Amino acid sequence: MSVLADPTAKTSIGVGVVGGSGYTGAELLRLLVDHPSINLLAVTSRGQAGERIDVAYPSLRGKTNAVFVEPSTAALADCELIFFATPNGTALQQAPELLARGIKVIDLAADFRIKDVAVWEQFYGMQHTCPEWVARAVYGLPELNRAAIRDAQLIANPGCYPTSVSLGFMPLLTANAVYPTGLIADAKSGVSGAGRQAKVEALYGEVDGSFKAYAVHSHRHWPEIRQTLGDFMVDKTAPELVFVPHLVPMMRGIHATLYARLRDPKLDVQALFEAHYANEPFVDVMPAGSHPTTGSVRGANHCRIAVHRPQGGDIVVVLSVIDNLVKGAAGQAIQNMNLMFGRPENEGLTAAPLWP
Repeated sequence: MSVLADPTAKTSIGVGVVGGSGYTGAELLRLLVDHPSINLLAVTSRGQAGERIDVAYPSLRGKTNAVFVEPSTAALADCELIFFATPNGTALQQAPELLARGIKVIDLAADFRIKDVAVWEQFYGMQHTCPEWVARAVYGLPELNRAAIRDAQLIANPGCYPTSVSLGFMPLLTANAVYPTGLIADAKSGVSGAGRQAKVEALYGEVDGSFKAYAVHSHRHWPEIRQTLGDFMVDKTAPELVFVPHLVPMMRGIHATLYARLRDPKLDVQALFEAHYANEPFVDVMPAGSHPTTGSVRGANHCRIAVHRPQGGDIVVVLSVIDNLVKGAAGQAIQNMNLMFGRPENEGLTAAPLWP
């Protein structure tokens, strides 16, 4: 896989961000202001319209002098691409009119991810108002759908948990190397995964020094993960999966510990993973015996993976870490944008992770 640009690609892309005041919107802006092919035309926020972006986010002082504007079709009409960094249910209301104008859309929420609209309505608790666009949307996991992303008008950007879990299981399921029953995803996320809102359970005083599982019975990302894992299967049948998310006292990061039973205990799983991801710019298969940390991907569009077989048995354990705001959201969205406009896939995403 090459990350070189299409020689016929545009050198400047007119971009808008709907919902620039949340954590995901802020992360998009951090990455976009240094992207060499971007002309940032509009950033919307209902609550902060008229306020300078660099006042809301002092980290962007000297990077932009733009102000937030009200979310309207007129404010976004000159954009070639619009990112929706909004709560679930917003893009399905606003995106169809923009799509009808020929504008490309990347939705970072869940409005277009799940192909079975009835399942989406069950898990998200609202009526879907544009199911015709669900059928046309491309699921934006580049390691799975790179070719389709290049030609897409609407991208359903994957969720953070689904990204870490799917990339961890992908080589095993694609190679039919594990049984499709009894898959377990035990995943931990920092508090930014809950969004930028005042909720008691996400307050520093509630989270610091504590650790808990949540939504064990039914998490919204479970059907998305199963759907994606099914796309890896030879027969396209979704496997049996138990998914348990946890909240840990850190700001960023996801650590997914994945369990599956090998069909052939003699399989060299390290070699399988290294071969599968050999040409992927944002997936790093670490040396045998490694234990990747969430800190090693902080602020970067990377997924680091390590593979283990405890006691040399037939259970394979995959450790998959990402920054939930980057490879799990804004960075992956920009990776998709680069593909859609023929830019180098890693353009604007080459900065090293933050350390410490």
